[in-house]
Amino acid sequence: MTSSLPLIAGPLIAGVDEAGRGPLAGPVAAAAVILPEGFSALDALDDSKKLTAKRRAALAAVIRAEAIVSVALAEPAEIDRLNVLHASLAAMARAVAGLSQKPDMILIDGNQLPPGLAAPARAIVGGDASEPAIAAASIIAKTTRDALMADADLRFPGYGFAGHKGYPSAAHRAALEALGPCPIHRLSYGPVQGALQARGFAQHAMNRA
Repeated sequence: MTSSLPLIAGPLIAGVDEAGRGPLAGPVAAAAVILPEGFSALDALDDSKKLTAKRRAALAAVIRAEAIVSVALAEPAEIDRLNVLHASLAAMARAVAGLSQKPDMILIDGNQLPPGLAAPARAIVGGDASEPAIAAASIIAKTTRDALMADADLRFPGYGFAGHKGYPSAAHRAALEALGPCPIHRLSYGPVQGALQARGFAQHAMNRA
């Protein structure tokens, strides 16, 4: 998923972040964003977790209208196969590769760099609160994932995905116990494994077809 915009003059700084490593269900969403010089909402950018849902949505619309944006997902099957860290790093690398212009520098939120990046890169702990491009990426990743989980709530009713977004809330754990895992649950996660085993499935049931 990549935006189609006029070329942005360099040097091009790409910010990269992800959302959704902690949930029991749904994908990890990774975003890469190159902000243009003079980006109109620069002063409003912040770590997506510090913003209201309404403010995130408004900023995401501005970012998509003015910046170069690329989003990639790590689906539950990839998370189960690689573990969530490596799946998240792989999704970040795919998001960078999907940018319509190659960045001159890549700034990654966190303390690890994805493999195979085609430009110099730096990992920044807390970068979503200090680097505007990373903050923009965090907003895109969060709003993308939230929209996907709202859709999942319609496809898999009863779990409350629109509310808790797949995170291990008390309501989600109760639904998981009552209904069992659905196709977007991460089968390698302990609470999901517990729900499987309660229904007589062995641990190897996490190996998806």
